[in-house]
Amino acid sequence: MSLLEVTGLDVHYGDFQALFGVTLTVEAGSALALVGANGAGKTTLLRAIAGALPPTAGVIRYENTDITREPPHRRIARGISLVPEGRRLFPSLTVEDNIKVAAANETQWPMERIYETFPIVARRRRHRASQLSGGEQQAVAIARALAASPSLLLLDEISLGLAPRVVGELYETLATLRATGTTMVLVEQDLGRAMAAATAVMCLLEGRVALTAPASVSRDAVVAAYFGDTE
Repeated sequence: MSLLEVTGLDVHYGDFQALFGVTLTVEAGSALALVGANGAGKTTLLRAIAGALPPTAGVIRYENTDITREPPHRRIARGISLVPEGRRLFPSLTVEDNIKVAAANETQWPMERIYETFPIVARRRRHRASQLSGGEQQAVAIARALAASPSLLLLDEISLGLAPRVVGELYETLATLRATGTTMVLVEQDLGRAMAAATAVMCLLEGRVALTAPASVSRDAVVAAYFGDTE
């Protein structure tokens, strides 16, 4: 069953067009890896799905409902949560308060379950976000998104600037979330890690879809799309 359908999506920043006719489908329980060079439009696409950027053309449907013009808080209530690039925690608040800011009234992710899933978050629950390492902050950002009880988790560059060991731990957690049925759209620069974590891959090139394929597609095919090599 299709959970998310995006059709013919255009997005502008003023006079600059960032996305051109982007179309994608995300099935419930799947994981889509979004890859592409810097500036390809990956973050723009996630923000448009989350409602942070209004499209200038196209349609976004979620659970067969047109949400193209819905504000972000309505999308969160429907089950769409974004883990933004750069984490964007409240530095003066404790870890627990950062998570509670996003908590839904009725959530499948109460604090007890979050702490069980993220022991690193549990250990630091009383610390301010400003006192955490980059990896700890990223774990809190994911936990905060889960507190909203999402059925679709949008993850933007969660490994950026982190040590390989920490990235590996975060991806182990994502695998656990996948096993619970959480659907994901994942932006990741590490092509190998992205393809290993996903069921499908989409490559964007200068705001356009260059490739959509199962994650079993050859790395060479993805690299060719990444660099616009059509030969």
